[in-house]
Amino acid sequence: MSYRLGVDVGGTFTDLLLINEQSGETYTAKVPSTPEDSSIGVLNGIGRICEISGTDPGSIRRVMHGTTVATNSVLTGKGAKVGLVTTRGFKQVLQVARSFCPGGLGGWVSYVKKPLLAPLELTIEAIERVAADGTVVTDLDEDNLRLELQSLKDKGQVEALTICFINAYLNGEHEVQARGIAEEIFGSLPISISSEVVPEMQEYERTETTVVNSYVAPEVASYIRNLQASLEKQMGDGLQLSILRSDGGLASARAAAESPVNMLMSGPAGGVAGATYFTRRAGYDDVLTFDMGGTSTDVALIQNSKARIRRETRVGDVIVRAPSVDVRTVGAGGGSIAFVPELTKALRVGPQSAGAVPGPAAYMKGGTEPTVCDANVVLGFLPADVQLGGDMAIDKSAAESAVQKIADAIGIGLMEAAEGIIKIVNESMFGALRLVSIEQGFDPRDFALVAFGGAGPLHGNAMGELTQSWPVIIPPGPGVLCAYGDATTRVQDEASRTYVKRADQLGAEELLKDLDELRARASISLLADGISAAQQDVSYQADIRYIGQAFQISMEFTAQDIIEKGLALLTERFDEQHEQLFTFALGKDHELVMIRAVVRASAAKIKEEKVGREDVSLKDCKTHATRFYHKGEWHDAAIYDRTPLHSGLQIPGPAIISEMDSTSVILPGYIATVDTVGNLLINPLNQGEEE
Repeated sequence: MSYRLGVDVGGTFTDLLLINEQSGETYTAKVPSTPEDSSIGVLNGIGRICEISGTDPGSIRRVMHGTTVATNSVLTGKGAKVGLVTTRGFKQVLQVARSFCPGGLGGWVSYVKKPLLAPLELTIEAIERVAADGTVVTDLDEDNLRLELQSLKDKGQVEALTICFINAYLNGEHEVQARGIAEEIFGSLPISISSEVVPEMQEYERTETTVVNSYVAPEVASYIRNLQASLEKQMGDGLQLSILRSDGGLASARAAAESPVNMLMSGPAGGVAGATYFTRRAGYDDVLTFDMGGTSTDVALIQNSKARIRRETRVGDVIVRAPSVDVRTVGAGGGSIAFVPELTKALRVGPQSAGAVPGPAAYMKGGTEPTVCDANVVLGFLPADVQLGGDMAIDKSAAESAVQKIADAIGIGLMEAAEGIIKIVNESMFGALRLVSIEQGFDPRDFALVAFGGAGPLHGNAMGELTQSWPVIIPPGPGVLCAYGDATTRVQDEASRTYVKRADQLGAEELLKDLDELRARASISLLADGISAAQQDVSYQADIRYIGQAFQISMEFTAQDIIEKGLALLTERFDEQHEQLFTFALGKDHELVMIRAVVRASAAKIKEEKVGREDVSLKDCKTHATRFYHKGEWHDAAIYDRTPLHSGLQIPGPAIISEMDSTSVILPGYIATVDTVGNLLINPLNQGEEE
């Protein structure tokens, strides 16, 4: 037997999913995250899931891991001290940035700029110059550079080095020369050069991205190295560790350590990948994803079974030129703390979270502040008088005491306060869903809504009411779906180049030739990891704009598309997208700004696990009677075990469906069914009856 393991580290819990590749059988586990060292939580979880499944750790040959190590380095400002080498005259490139202060017209009055990731005192200039067409104007002065680098080393502060020269995206020869000299002086110090990290135009963005790569490189490399060693010690040699990229693909541990800037949104990308895996198999190609965890909620839009990809990644105040799934995050999760400001006396929820420690009051780990989780306990959505699918004990009296603080502060009843907390957090999450749908030109009513994460299924039905996105889909193992995404996605890499050519002056043959060169570059890392050319799939992208515009839209296509339809295919798709986003299209003067090749390992076949037991009735699945409070009144409800549910059953609301990693709520007036994939599908009762 061989197994693959998906691991997702969140702010509150570390989720694991173990898949038997032959039978398709799955096992899940959740353990508390360990913020001081997330690898400890990973190893604890592996021990736990092997105990649950009775699996020998040595039979796990592949571990796919979504991590927030790079993200946390940027957010906490605890990355490496970066030295920067620029072209003479460009020392202030990070300081000048885009000469923009956030805020209104007077934003500059109150704006406090954060310290540069590569400070001026650690920035040196090299005598060299490459022209805008890539030709060498001034050769690199190697003797001068040696003196400058030695002076930089003598300061004893530099922990990572970035080299970024003007126009190096067209000709990186001088950067390669400079790296060779730096290696002589600094030895094994991590060195990033812009012509390899992000060979794209726009000097500031290229410099910032390469600096961030250096900034997080030592910590990411150390984490991956230590985790790999610990896993091999526990599971034996030959283990393959892969890290999830921000764009939803996987990178080998080696590639992730070399280019950690592509891992900044590793965590949220796993949920989108997992949601796509289940909804595509169930026949839903257009969905909104709603991933509610303990600390935050991530939402995204999937169209034609593909997540929308942004060409920039934002983490805090840092924006880098790296592809990422277009995920929007709001500080609203199960652990989000509710409070009443003294000045306004208006109930607020989040973004502060109780996290893994001390956690919600109901978890009895020392938490006393009222959280969204506590409100769900008070309302009965998380029943405390029965043991649900997991092994977490719940103290209802502690939850009531915490929520009572809110009731007393406002002067209302306990149940009204608890319901107010839930309504506010739901509206906050609805706002995030509007960002990825309505504000991008999409009607949420044209999409299904997939709810997952530890708390997502609790709120999924209510979010369906707000968005009118039906059905609400709750996939199997919703609490560990990010880990499912990690375990089922594919290794990939990409290569890009600045193009800036008019579409009406570009031939299909020339474009295909240039794209094939990028395909060969993108394949290098996969070949280095033992993935042959026959095991690779390739697709292409072009960033297009109207001449004179300052922004572009990315179009995806294949070589066959261009062979059959020519460049008109790209320009017509661009016009359609432009009209959807901005209500107009010019229909001419198109310009290809960037082109790239994306190479993925072919998908591995995993046998699908059989869903439910066809010999059981709904009555057999009922475990307890309960009640919950909704819209100002109590409703009698039944609790069902999700494991034996099958596609022949209908579960009318009010109901609660429990499983190991999450709890799903079916509100009055709605009905849930199970599809052949194992998804729960929640629809309004009348619509469900019509179907």
